[in-house]
Amino acid sequence: MKSSKMNRSTHRMSGVALLLPALAMLGLSIPAAAQSVDKFPNRPVRIITPAAPGGTTDFLARLLANHLTKAWNQQVVVDNRGSASGVNGAEITKDSLPDGYTLFIPYHQHTVNAAIIPKLPYHPVNDFTPITQMTAGGLLLVVNPSHPAKTAKDFVQWSKTTKDPINFGSAGIGSGGHLAGELFKLMTNSPGQHIPYKGTGPAAVALIQGEYHYNFMGLTGAFAQVRAGKLRAIAVTDAKRIKAAPDVPAMSEVLPGFEVVGWYGVAGPAKMPKPLLTKIHADIAAYVKSPEFGKVAENNGSEAVTNSPEEFRKFMLDDMKKWSDVVKRSGAKF
Repeated sequence: MKSSKMNRSTHRMSGVALLLPALAMLGLSIPAAAQSVDKFPNRPVRIITPAAPGGTTDFLARLLANHLTKAWNQQVVVDNRGSASGVNGAEITKDSLPDGYTLFIPYHQHTVNAAIIPKLPYHPVNDFTPITQMTAGGLLLVVNPSHPAKTAKDFVQWSKTTKDPINFGSAGIGSGGHLAGELFKLMTNSPGQHIPYKGTGPAAVALIQGEYHYNFMGLTGAFAQVRAGKLRAIAVTDAKRIKAAPDVPAMSEVLPGFEVVGWYGVAGPAKMPKPLLTKIHADIAAYVKSPEFGKVAENNGSEAVTNSPEEFRKFMLDDMKKWSDVVKRSGAKF
């Protein structure tokens, strides 16, 4: 009897020993809890960016990947999944193992999606492990140079008193510019018909040609048109003036409480083990706090931001609630 039990035990141990190499050959991971954080990473890591190559999301992902490749002495690659307003990339992340080998670059659209997509296949916060924010930056309210408003105060007054129909444009339905326009209408009790375009470029060209009245546009592209004399800068949507354009007022100076801030961060699948989360957070936060990254952020009209996983979680929940409320109150259709 004793020999029989020993044989069964030996057989089970042999089965486990055979299974582990088989899992490795299939490219499957052992659960993160079973891995030593000291040995992480011991194979390539991927960063999923929910956008096509060339944009800000992709740019930040590649900066981070290059830094982590050096810091971890292991290849970190960017996996572009640009479609469906970032939903595809987020869903792939959600379904990945929480072992640190799949990271994700969420940005403001990630929380906005909860307000504009009726049946989102995940919860933007609870189905992920927030790690840290990386940047924060507002938009720039721009008008055609022929617009009668020269200052932010003039613009708010114009929006409330003009007798003509008002139109505002954006890079598309549900974009930051669209929601900023809806928030502006709510806070000023002014009219305004939204005109969505297929991207920032077409929207900028249309405004330059005088097809509509104003646009809350991404800082980098907007300032390029302002410097060329093709558009006029009215105000930034940050809570206060920014270093990149200290002469441009914040809209909050004439419209207290108005703030629209785009953001980028890093997250992973839900339920990442605390020791692993602590290590990854520390390594990414150290880079975001560096003068090198700070300069890059400033050159793009934003600022470097780091926070704890708990603070980042709260930030995303608050952002999601803010835009859900705006969509509900404005009656915006998507």
